[in-house]
Amino acid sequence: MLTKKYENELKQWRHDFHANPELNFDVNETAAKVATLLNEFGLEVHTGIGGTGVVGILKKGSSDKSIGIRADMDALPITELNDFTYKSKNEGKMHACGHDGHTTMALGAAKYLAENGSFDGTAYFIFQPDEEATEGAQAMIDDGLFDKFKIDEVYAFHNLPGLPTGNFASRAGAITGSESLFEIKLFGRGGHSALPHMGVDTITVGTQIITALQSIVSRKINPALNGVVSVTEFKSNGMKNVLPGESIILGDTRALSPEANKTIEESMKQIVEGIAKAHNIEFSFSYNVQTQMTINTSTQVQTAIDVAKNLVGNELVDGDCEPKLFSEDFAQMLLVKPGCYMLIGNGTEGSNGKSLHSADYDFNDELLVIGSSFWSELVTKQLS
Repeated sequence: MLTKKYENELKQWRHDFHANPELNFDVNETAAKVATLLNEFGLEVHTGIGGTGVVGILKKGSSDKSIGIRADMDALPITELNDFTYKSKNEGKMHACGHDGHTTMALGAAKYLAENGSFDGTAYFIFQPDEEATEGAQAMIDDGLFDKFKIDEVYAFHNLPGLPTGNFASRAGAITGSESLFEIKLFGRGGHSALPHMGVDTITVGTQIITALQSIVSRKINPALNGVVSVTEFKSNGMKNVLPGESIILGDTRALSPEANKTIEESMKQIVEGIAKAHNIEFSFSYNVQTQMTINTSTQVQTAIDVAKNLVGNELVDGDCEPKLFSEDFAQMLLVKPGCYMLIGNGTEGSNGKSLHSADYDFNDELLVIGSSFWSELVTKQLS
């Protein structure tokens, strides 16, 4: 592995990031550490892109070819339950998704390529804030990421618990789902709980709507497509002996195609409208796409798969994996540039096998050398 000699440094960086997690766009300390290291490696460094994003530029030779490697920096508002020496020092904040590892793998590749890289072109190392709230990628784009920097193609990693350590997986086309948030407000006629006939309580109407929404995926979407409809909150202004005149239903949907997402939205509106009309009450309905599907480009997927096979062997690489219904705001970058989103196995045992966003999850340090070596080889191949 190309970056094996940096293994101890990689672990130190990763453990430091893990112990000092920051949220959303407020990743000032993390971004400063990233910028300092990139400067030490000899890269040209740009800060404040999209708020707190950092871009490191490594140019060799005279070619105008280029490649972008994106890593996310933010953590989650979770209280960590692990009990190792580098556990979170920031109460209520935790790297429960492995962005500490993603950042470290990109830094490892930047260090290796600065010291040993033999390529002709420019490698851009993109360190993004606020992936968890899915606004960081677009913020960097809006701030000129692809206008200020000539980036031909862009790649990103995400670790995946449950996939054996060091296995790689990707696919052409949609690899992660869109995320849309919906809000349904119901306006009935509240009243005394002993006199329900004198009003229209919105809990009764709301429960009918919630039950009916579950028919969308099973009866409205083509079985060959995928989707998820989840109601996550149901609130009302009712009390112990007061039937509510107003209620609000909030939730989240996922889809792997624009067609499926449109079907979910239209079916949801029809259900709400029909049930509200049957009970003679008013309603409002909103449906907002937060993140698009992450759609990989076939050429870049094949390139990444070839590099992974060369690194770890054919048997550890799946070039046509099943798509996942979690969302990823790297999708916004792939709407602008061709590229590939890769999954890398975080392991199946202990904290490495715990679900992403779990309070007892931890990124697998074994991936630091593997991932940084992959990025190093990918850059070298694409800029050969």
